[in-house]
Amino acid sequence: MNTAAHLTSAALEHAQRHLVAKAIAEFSHERLIAPEPHQDGGWLLRVPTGEIEYRFDAQRAELEHWIVDEPSIRRLRDGEELPLDAQELILELQPLLGLSDELLPVYLEEIASTLAGAMFKIAQGGPSASELADADFQTVEAAMTEGHPGFVANNGRIGFGVSDHAAFAPEAARSFRLIWVAARRSVSHLALGAGLDEEALLSAELSDAERERFASRLDDLGENPAEYHLLPVHPWQWENRVAITFAPDLARRDLVLIGESESEYRAQQSVRTMFNLSHPERHYVKTALAVQNMGFLRGLSPAYMRVTPAINDWVAALVASDPALSDAGFRVLRERASIGYTGDAYHRTAEPSAHRKMLAALWRESPVPLVAEGRRLATLASLLHRDSAGASVATALIRASGVPAQQWVRAALRAYLRPVVHCLLAHDLAFMPHGENLILILEDHVPAGVFMKDIGEEIALLADRTVPEEMRRTVSPVDDEEKALAVFTDVFDGVLRHLAGILHVDGTLSESVFWRLVAETVDEHALDHPDLETRVDLRADSFAHSCLNRLQLRNTLRMVDLTNQSASLLYAGTLENPIGRARIPRPAPVGV
Repeated sequence: MNTAAHLTSAALEHAQRHLVAKAIAEFSHERLIAPEPHQDGGWLLRVPTGEIEYRFDAQRAELEHWIVDEPSIRRLRDGEELPLDAQELILELQPLLGLSDELLPVYLEEIASTLAGAMFKIAQGGPSASELADADFQTVEAAMTEGHPGFVANNGRIGFGVSDHAAFAPEAARSFRLIWVAARRSVSHLALGAGLDEEALLSAELSDAERERFASRLDDLGENPAEYHLLPVHPWQWENRVAITFAPDLARRDLVLIGESESEYRAQQSVRTMFNLSHPERHYVKTALAVQNMGFLRGLSPAYMRVTPAINDWVAALVASDPALSDAGFRVLRERASIGYTGDAYHRTAEPSAHRKMLAALWRESPVPLVAEGRRLATLASLLHRDSAGASVATALIRASGVPAQQWVRAALRAYLRPVVHCLLAHDLAFMPHGENLILILEDHVPAGVFMKDIGEEIALLADRTVPEEMRRTVSPVDDEEKALAVFTDVFDGVLRHLAGILHVDGTLSESVFWRLVAETVDEHALDHPDLETRVDLRADSFAHSCLNRLQLRNTLRMVDLTNQSASLLYAGTLENPIGRARIPRPAPVGV
């Protein structure tokens, strides 16, 4: 089997053009580069050496969003056309990107890996946008091609070999079985959500035959099964890290390999989260995976896992008790249980390291049994997806729904934007609401609600609130302007600018109407909640321009300090708010 058959010159040319276009667009958006209008029309980008220039056509949209016309891009030296090459572009722009000589090769490798992933997806082809508008949950999940819409090097997965990619990448859509190890109770911990005990967790996630097989393995070794927790491990992690990095722990039987799962799993967009294909009603399983991607080694911290279920219970109770969130169809997928192993030598070093994040896992609710009959699930990221022919899923959904585009977008904003705004203004609660972290609930192709996930690691309370001790790590007070960035940066800039651009160039809905609908959504929330005491102004005329690629370019190995994310942020001036009062005045009250 040729696992590199997708690495062809034709696929490379396609992948290079797309990634160069994205790099020009996003680096321009973050003001790292400044294309100039060309005298013959279009845009001109000169590289610092002066020898190379790029010419291209593009539309500039709200939030300094560049929509680059991919076929138009030309790379020239003294009038001679050169092939497009994303790695060469990085080398040419290095003086402008703030990328150190030391970290340049790491970033170039992430670009190469992103291109490799793109070529794999190009070779597959994938479903059309209209097919995805009617597809099942996991078909949509596996069809996503873009990765993060803002990051240029968004598909690094440094550590995966070509066979690993074919076996475990979400776009490969291959099923696989998890590895189970037993972890000695004295050097591991299991945390459980409210109303859940260990027996209930295991009986729901494993068959009786599996549990008997795992217990028999320990019995055969002369070990007492009651002295162990059961810990799921990604097959790649077992092969490449656990069996080597934790060899002493396995030899002394603090860890014991006990077998494979019966269930078949499939990786989700986040790579280290697995959906149970055999039993879709069972929990997702998220495991540590020591693969480098987008500025982080994708481990999972046992220390964080200790309080993850408690954090999820607190957030879930808050969400369930708020009628405004229920009315919007907004729910969270709780991380119900978590486990971590701490018996290794790495947990006894003076300074923490990534080695402490090699053996942990959590179980997250599946949305499948929580959805009413007649409704479908799809990742929110699908709204930013274009198929191999360039058609967008968002436009396909609107057409399939049969409702006017304005009505459809209102419904999407009500399901996505409004609850995120409400959580921030009413509860000082910020999620990480990018496309991969939300699951849309669709009814007749129209958004009717969302599930928010990735709660334990990514939520923050942005005011000094009185909370249970288990919640203290989530409390990160900031001022009102920075608090507003939870919507401005993560929703407006991170998701809506891309969606507005797609619908605009498709001719589905003009961006001016799109942003007016956003303004109306924010205003309607304010009118419905006049008693909210908040000074967070989402209709301010501008906001700080927080830049994601700048973070990755500053340190490709560790983008931010997760214990102090606010201090890690990088800004490039301010952005004009597309729903600022100067742009879209509030309508006069009825009767005035």
